[in-house]
Amino acid sequence: MSKYITSSNGQQDETDYFPEGFVQLQNPNIELMDQDILYHLGLGSESHDLIEMFGDVKFVCMGGTPKRVEQFANYIMEEIGHKLPTGTTLQDISRYSYRYSMYKVGPVLSISHGMGIPSVGILLNEVVKLMHHARVQDPIFFRIGTSGGIGVEGGTVILSEEAVNDELEPCYELSVLGKKVRRPAKLDKKLLRELKSLHHKEDPYETVTGKTMCTLDFYEGQGRLDGAFCHFTEAEKMDYLQSLKKEGIVNIEMESLAFAALTHAAGIRSAIVCVSLLDRLKGDQIHTPKEVLDEWQMRPQQLVARYIKRYLQMKGRISFDKTCGAFTCGGLCSNGIESGMCKEICQKAG
Repeated sequence: MSKYITSSNGQQDETDYFPEGFVQLQNPNIELMDQDILYHLGLGSESHDLIEMFGDVKFVCMGGTPKRVEQFANYIMEEIGHKLPTGTTLQDISRYSYRYSMYKVGPVLSISHGMGIPSVGILLNEVVKLMHHARVQDPIFFRIGTSGGIGVEGGTVILSEEAVNDELEPCYELSVLGKKVRRPAKLDKKLLRELKSLHHKEDPYETVTGKTMCTLDFYEGQGRLDGAFCHFTEAEKMDYLQSLKKEGIVNIEMESLAFAALTHAAGIRSAIVCVSLLDRLKGDQIHTPKEVLDEWQMRPQQLVARYIKRYLQMKGRISFDKTCGAFTCGGLCSNGIESGMCKEICQKAG
């Protein structure tokens, strides 16, 4: 894992590697505190046994809303076959913080990050500290979200190759003590390739890769004509969106820049998996029925779940399918057979 320093021009540079895969903080003040209170998570380094609670975490999956991350927690619990103790249910660990929601399913954390860079930035600061205090080794972070597509149809799954700002720079800029600090917004390329390989030809949608533009606003900042304020024409809007498309932008959202920059600065592998809710070249408002949107929003979850299942299977933490001796993954066993059809087909195949 990489360690970074800030050079005289405010640009962060890679310097060396963290030992043993533990998440290290770039803040010496934390070690001088009697207790580090993770206020927005409702946790503390002394009030809670964070190693006992979170030391086995491998995957941190973030989504915008509490409902979506609760849904993902229940979905991944079923996918990896995690069993809760008899008489218990999933609980929102951060429910008393009244800010974010967090669920733990074995090695998976499912956490809501709210909307926009400030919200995801606050959360990431505290989750990175949580990983440090819990002595988590080599965690992998995912943002699972929604976005507006640029030249891609609604329902398309988009894997971000790079996160860029509204000037198309892969750089997150933050004012610190009145001075601008610029941090590179980088995502893990190997993780991107691994996720792309888990798209199935049977999937009823495309999975594409490209650049993601992160904005500070949902309306004017994304060239929408339907906000309370708009001082540009439709022709100007279309010229702008077409120019983005020519630069390789495939979607627009509001969290990727901080997510990519802060995970990269912390030396944490990360990826962004979004679904397009509409093609912005065809309109601004979402008219798709809610039940269709609900199904679309499951698509990034399914892809990330396939990755998690494959990882756990390779580590021997998910058992073989009892019928054919193959792993089940994303609805398919490792022999490429629908798990529900596994018994009949694998027996016929001998």
